[in-house]
Amino acid sequence: MHSAVQPVRAAPASRSHGATPSPAAPVSPTKIAIAGATGYTGQELLRLLARHPSVQITAATSSGSTSASARKLPALTRVWNGTITPLAPETLARDAEIVFLALPDSAAAEIAPSLVDAGVRVIDLSGAFRLRDADVRARWYPETHRLPAGVAYGLTERERDAVARAPLVANPGCYPTATLLALAPLADAGLLVAGADVIVDAKSGVSGAGKTPSERTHFSECHGSLSAYGVFNHRHGAEIEEGVGRTVTFTPHLVPLDRGILSTIYVRVPPGTTEEAIGDVFERAYKDATFVRLVGSSLPEIKHVAHTNFCDIGWRVDPSGRAILVSVIDNLLKGASGQAVQNMNVMLGLDERTGLL
Repeated sequence: MHSAVQPVRAAPASRSHGATPSPAAPVSPTKIAIAGATGYTGQELLRLLARHPSVQITAATSSGSTSASARKLPALTRVWNGTITPLAPETLARDAEIVFLALPDSAAAEIAPSLVDAGVRVIDLSGAFRLRDADVRARWYPETHRLPAGVAYGLTERERDAVARAPLVANPGCYPTATLLALAPLADAGLLVAGADVIVDAKSGVSGAGKTPSERTHFSECHGSLSAYGVFNHRHGAEIEEGVGRTVTFTPHLVPLDRGILSTIYVRVPPGTTEEAIGDVFERAYKDATFVRLVGSSLPEIKHVAHTNFCDIGWRVDPSGRAILVSVIDNLLKGASGQAVQNMNVMLGLDERTGLL
């Protein structure tokens, strides 16, 4: 039996994560709404935000406007006592200061710009606004016709300042979150050998496909199996490439787990680069990052991060310059709803850990 992985060094809390000074008078909770609260990520948002000390949930809607009637979510009984109502974008703008969109790409692309125009801040969990390049975005998200000014890419540890002031935060995809947190610091440090292949072999639990059932996610199809999909044709590959500014070979796989992502990344670094040198790069990148845990050569596992907002990163390197990075997250939390709440905390000037630890 494997023992629990221990971080190489605990990342210290910094001013950006520490609690802000107590105000002279009580501050009213921020009013928030969740559109698409019945899906996996929407329900995780409700679970997290219902216990968050600084917000008030004013509305939680389904993903469509034709639901027959308001209803409750049995899994959240005694956690959140509200009801799920049909999607009505005009009420979101009226009743909330921050709106979380856990909707399909096309719906988010339509709704988000009007919310921003109405002065509401938006945290979008779809892919509609993640890609900056207009041509690349048109290929993968053709329903996104307008990119509001000031959109921030919400990979919190790398975009904290932009997130803090953004009217719209595009929450990253789950595969890019796991991959970029491990890969981007090496790219920034110039440790990736120019022209060498970057190969990302990533595996996700079935909840990453969303709640709508399909033949691929049917229990009898995925149980006891493992399959590759989206080869050379997955939108998260474009997102990863944009994050590191180079071509990446990305292959996602479906594994018979309900949640979790493990991303194994194969790169070339200059010969003679040591594991300690790579560790120093990560330490500098994440010295103030509460939710990134560096485990070095121990190598992390999905079960170490399940049901948490942590990303655990491990690495190995040989003298010839072959390096392997392993990054794990819970796809529904750090890969979606947990990171969205982390971004909300940054937007509100709160301790990033609020409601997540």
